[in-house]
Amino acid sequence: MNVKNLILNSLFLAIGAVLHQISPPIVLGMKPDFSLVMLFIIMILNKDYKTCISAGIVAGILSAATTTFPGGQIANFIDKIITANVIFLFLKPMRNNINHQLKIVLVTIVGTIVSGTVFLTAASLMVGLPTKFTILFLSVVLPASLINTVASLILSNVVNTALRRAV
Repeated sequence: MNVKNLILNSLFLAIGAVLHQISPPIVLGMKPDFSLVMLFIIMILNKDYKTCISAGIVAGILSAATTTFPGGQIANFIDKIITANVIFLFLKPMRNNINHQLKIVLVTIVGTIVSGTVFLTAASLMVGLPTKFTILFLSVVLPASLINTVASLILSNVVNTALRRAV
């Protein structure tokens, strides 16, 4: 991994953490995780496993630091690491075969659902959930996947335009 990629990935993760911090809650005080969007963009731009898993670890630490879910720090960390691994494997067969826009949509939808499911499961096992898992999944995870998909399309186009002009 070269210094340019390291700096870009760090900036993307920082932007994701800031967006995660300032985004308003959807329901029950939970908000969409924009650090996931930036993690997915990093994973699409970088093809090596070390970069993807290290970005997942850092995204987990940043999400844990900015979470508003009571006791959700460990659940955030676990969910980002598992999500990074699942999405890395999900991306492998479609790296060169699918249009970039379609790839970002698929990765964001699948990744947000995986992340939300892992987060809710981990939080349920560690600290308990304020309501039923199904209610939280339908009222928080699915809307967050739609919001994250729209945000990822916008941010991905901004990132691609900036990278093209910078080079």
